Amino acid sequence: MPIYEYKCTACDHRLEKLQRMSDDPLKDCPECKEPALSKLVSAAGFRLTGTGWYETDFKNKSKGAGGDSSSE
Repeated sequence: MPIYEYKCTACDHRLEKLQRMSDDPLKDCPECKEPALSKLVSAAGFRLTGTGWYETDFKNKSKGAGGDSSSE
């Protein structure tokens, strides 16, 4: 389940909430009790770097600079 970040437009309170993707966004601020929460866009908390599943399992090494390997 992703963690969503919210900010109240009335009192500037910020919070994070663990929610399902199918859950409705929160509306009521827990601090000022106003229906003024808006969902923020934030970066993911991880990076895929180094050699890993993509490099070892799925990367097609036969592709050239053109990106098309269908010359069969």
